[in-house]
Amino acid sequence: QVQLVESGGGLVQPGGSLRLSCAASGSVFSVYTMNWYRQAPGKQRELVAVITSGGSTNYADSVLGRFTISRDNAKNTVYLQMNSLKPEDTAVYYCNTNNRLLGYNYWGPGTQVTVSS
Repeated sequence: QVQLVESGGGLVQPGGSLRLSCAASGSVFSVYTMNWYRQAPGKQRELVAVITSGGSTNYADSVLGRFTISRDNAKNTVYLQMNSLKPEDTAVYYCNTNNRLLGYNYWGPGTQVTVSS
């Protein structure tokens, strides 16, 4: 079992920055690929960023160059640094880890990010 808890969301003006954190507990964090998803009102949940156990990263085109995913295995935490925020980044952001072959899919409760003037 893995428990995930996000923090760091809030209200920010367009062009501003936020850093989200996701604290993991219950298992060996360092082996997991970690994902950030987001879901805006009336839209499907979308994958925003991925970081593998080896530190390789991948991003959605919509956030490339503005968001950075990172991890601190000593703290069992994954981060999402969000810069140059836009109103369309407004969503609930979720931390996730999953593996179809091994049969697990864990989600945090989410943290709200609102970008508005």
